[in-house]
Amino acid sequence: MASLVRQGHSVGIIDLTDGEPTPLSPGPETRLAESQAAAAALGVKTRVTLDLPNRRLFDNFETRVALAKEFRKYRPRVVIGFGDKTPMASPDHWQAMQITDAAVFYSRLSKWDEHFDGLPVHPIQAQLYFRLAFEPETLAGFSSHFTVDISATLDTKLASIRCYETQFPPAKAYVFDRIRGAAMLAGAAAGFAAGEVFVSTRPLGVKDLVQTVL
Repeated sequence: MASLVRQGHSVGIIDLTDGEPTPLSPGPETRLAESQAAAAALGVKTRVTLDLPNRRLFDNFETRVALAKEFRKYRPRVVIGFGDKTPMASPDHWQAMQITDAAVFYSRLSKWDEHFDGLPVHPIQAQLYFRLAFEPETLAGFSSHFTVDISATLDTKLASIRCYETQFPPAKAYVFDRIRGAAMLAGAAAGFAAGEVFVSTRPLGVKDLVQTVL
């Protein structure tokens, strides 16, 4: 996201929940302030938090419509979201993936205006999945993995994560080394100092083979 901002793209973040309750947070106001600080560190000017329940997030019609409304409102060309289950971590991640998949579809559906407050339909051009830094490097069942060079913005990424002080207290300082290490490993495989791996939900096509591979 920091790289996209530097390249002049308009970038927004939609949080499905406020993340509460969590053990070290005094309340949702603190988590909201942390998320806004992280967005500012990345250069992201739009960050929305939906009123969906943390720990009890489920893929259903209402959650799909809630996210699709945001897509129709902000009209993104590319949507990036979770791409797999995260065993031994929050099951909300898997539900979020399914909600996002459906909302991308709902965003473009016509003859259903009564569910979307009159917001115009919006076809999203591309949907990408990402993995968390500690998850496997590839997502099963998808062939179109690619690595984005984040060499120039890795420190910015880490600075944004440090904004979540309630989630990463001093006792978890090792997390930052792991995130840096994962980025360096992903980048090295693609010839970068640091990288992030994404998956396209559809096969990627190119028109200039030499420009792409070089």
